Amino acid sequence: MTVILLALGAACCLGLGFVFQQAAAQHAPMKDYLSVRLLLDLVRMPLWLAGIGLMVVGMALGAMALGMGDITLVEPLLATNLLFAMALSRRLTRQRLGRSGWAGLWLLAGGVTAFIVAGRPQGGQRSADHLWQWLIMGMVLGIALLLAAVAKRERVHVSLEAALLGIAAGLIYGLQDALTRISGEHFSQGGWSALFTSWQPYAIVVLGVLALVLVQSAFESAPLRLSLPALTAAQPLAGIACGVGFLGDQLQVTPGALAWEVTGIVAVVAGIVLIGSHPAMPPGSGRRENVRELQPH
Repeated sequence: MTVILLALGAACCLGLGFVFQQAAAQHAPMKDYLSVRLLLDLVRMPLWLAGIGLMVVGMALGAMALGMGDITLVEPLLATNLLFAMALSRRLTRQRLGRSGWAGLWLLAGGVTAFIVAGRPQGGQRSADHLWQWLIMGMVLGIALLLAAVAKRERVHVSLEAALLGIAAGLIYGLQDALTRISGEHFSQGGWSALFTSWQPYAIVVLGVLALVLVQSAFESAPLRLSLPALTAAQPLAGIACGVGFLGDQLQVTPGALAWEVTGIVAVVAGIVLIGSHPAMPPGSGRRENVRELQPH
């Protein structure tokens, strides 16, 4: 129960923080798109700093949850950050939920519940095959960088561009969560000396900056509904892949359990898409699309 409460608290802070960040990022200069300079522009905006503060608190709570529980349990719960983003956005836009909104909420909540109940995630012994670990991490990071490269192409439509950046950032955040879990194990076994003499904490910082640039660029270029659902869906998928792939997490593998696990994941993704496309989500200004429309063809 403590792990669940920590994960839900993290999801709340992350969801609210994303709304604040997008509201500020849409006013950043487009010349810094997909550049670290974008963060230097945003750091001067109080609203963005408030969003980042909430995100840091959310990540800290998520790290505590990962330290006490299994990543295959925590990641689906973190995906509920979209529910809290929706709640704040609905208050700001004064939109009613309607059928699609309620359907999205029930699908997301029901999918998370179905996956956890059917899969009954539990920890196991971490894989000693470091080659397999590097292979999985390399695949996740490689896919994220490939999607970011495709999104940077000028011929990609802004809606697809924002979704690709959201997926890329979500994959990196999922990988970051897996490394956070390993860092927690180092700390529990050897304290601060073991933590800072391992490579994982430094990789977490690098991945965090990279993901932050990607997600802020997505927030800057297009409405929140085009990027946040993709990010929210990709993060738990990457985290679960790392958890089962090399962290030793175990799920029930009976035919019935697998069917419910797959159904739960599909319901989570469907709920995320429905919530993200709801009119209550902030429309933003779509500044990148407007800039492109003014360019000569």
